[in-house]
Parts: sequence; structure tokens; C-alpha cells
Amino acid sequence: MTTPSEPESRRTEPGHDAIMSERRQLINLAYRLLGSLADAEDAVQEAYARWYAMSDGQRAGIASPGAWLTTVASRICLDLLGSARARREKYVGEWIPEPVPESTDWISGRRGAGDTAVDPADRITLDESISMAFLVVLDSMTPAERVAFVLHDVFGYPFADIAEIVGRTPAACRQLASSARRRVRTSQAPPTPAARQAGIVREFSRAWEAKDVGALIGLLDPDATLVADSGGFAPAALHPIEGGELIARLLADLADKVTGNVTFLEHVVNGQPGLVAQEDGVTITVYAFEIAADRIRHIWAIRNPEKLRPWTGG
Repeated sequence: MTTPSEPESRRTEPGHDAIMSERRQLINLAYRLLGSLADAEDAVQEAYARWYAMSDGQRAGIASPGAWLTTVASRICLDLLGSARARREKYVGEWIPEPVPESTDWISGRRGAGDTAVDPADRITLDESISMAFLVVLDSMTPAERVAFVLHDVFGYPFADIAEIVGRTPAACRQLASSARRRVRTSQAPPTPAARQAGIVREFSRAWEAKDVGALIGLLDPDATLVADSGGFAPAALHPIEGGELIARLLADLADKVTGNVTFLEHVVNGQPGLVAQEDGVTITVYAFEIAADRIRHIWAIRNPEKLRPWTGG
């Protein structure tokens, strides 16, 4: 993603502000590649460290600092994805991507450099690419698939540039993105209007607080799945719970056992209607949902406090 440099005497090094203005775009990308805001920030910080580790002359010789930073950050993410499976073998219970609130200012960040010939049918909008359901599918991909797909279908980078990052040919990267695209299309639920999603989540919250098992069963898909992520830091099921009726009865039992001052707030979670559970004003769980045919198909409950740091008590 660089172009041949001009003689150093004819180039001026980009200013600090211009370089740092790329940070939003880089975190935007790295979060989608890693599914963790904390890891994304670390990856971007490392990319900047490598930029400033170069000499003034080396930096001045780079035609597109933004493209250089994107390449380096993407390679760092690719390496992190390669080691993530080994790290997660030691993780307690299920691993869910880190949720982000509506106020996270980079969610609707600008697109990357353009492959304007991309078929619109192969494009994923930034809003779509932030949903928990989408991130969970990304997490099922190989590292190379994920990088190729996100860079191309979400951010619009051409395969020639992606090939430099993943160390494969443009044709191979095209195949990786195509394979990833099939995974997404196979797993995607038919779209439900946001207002309808919000209404279903609201009904779910009320039924849960009322311990109304019948109402909960009616809102849940018969094959619904509940997945909790505590990292071993909070009580939670270590394995997915399957079946709408079983989930409904479990939730009613949990409501019976609540002893503290727990309240549920409707909140946008990763761009979709969700819930936030707070105990005495402190966020203890973030719930993300996938809804299909007016039924809740998936519930993701994030309880690991390390993943709740972007969330405040308000």
C-alpha cells in the first residue's frame, strides 16, 4: 500500500496531527479484525510505535502514511489472530467478542481506500459489520479469511493490497473473501426492522423481570441459544444453553435468585437493540441479541468485567 518514494529533498514528513488522524480508522478496522477493543487499541499502538521507530528520512519516504499504518496494523492483527486460538484454550468458558456501546465514536468511521469496482452485493456496511452476530461469524473464520474479507468487503481495499498483508496472491485473497462471504450469508438471519427488534427486546426484558416463563417461551425461537462469557470472573454457564423453553426457565430461575438492586436498561449494543444489567449503578452484564422472524434466536451475555470497561454506570 505504498508507492515509490520521491527524493528525500522533495518530500516533507507528514505532521503528527495528520498521522494521528488515522487512529480512528485503524481502531475501526482492528476491532473488526480482532473482536476486542482492548486488543485493537494495542495493535494500533504497536503500529504507531513502529512508525515512530523509523528515522525521519524513512518516514518522509513513505508516500501514503495512512496506507502504511493500515498495512502494518493489519499484519499485527493477523499475527494476533494466529495466536488467539492457543490463548483461548486457557480461557474459562465461552469467548464472545467485546461489546461496544452506541456512543463509541468510531463505529461509523469512514471507509478505507477504494476498490470502487466491488459489487455492492459483496459490500458489508459498517453498521452491519459491528453487530454481535456478524462478529461471532467472523470469529469462526481462519485468520487469513477474516483479514481478506474485512479489508475487502467492509473497507473496500483491493485484493492487490490485501495480498501484501496476508502473503498470498490476489487471486488467493479473492478466494478467501469468497469463502468468508459464504459463511456470512449462510449464518445471517433475514433482516428485522430496528424498531421491531427494539420492541421484542423490550418485551423480553419485561417478561424476564416478571418471571413470566410463558411469555419468554413465546419470544424465544424453539432452537434459541444462550451463550455467556464471564472469563471465570463472574458466575455464568460454561457452555452454550440450547432450546427456547430451557432458556426461559433458566432465566426465570435466575430472576428468583437476584438479591441485589439489579435493573435492566435498554441500550444499543454493537449497533443493535440490547440490554444492560446494572447492580447499584454498575454494569454487570451486557446482552446482545439476534432476532429472526420475530423470535430471539441468539442471546449473548457478556459478564467478563474486562470486556465491560467501555460501559459506564449511566
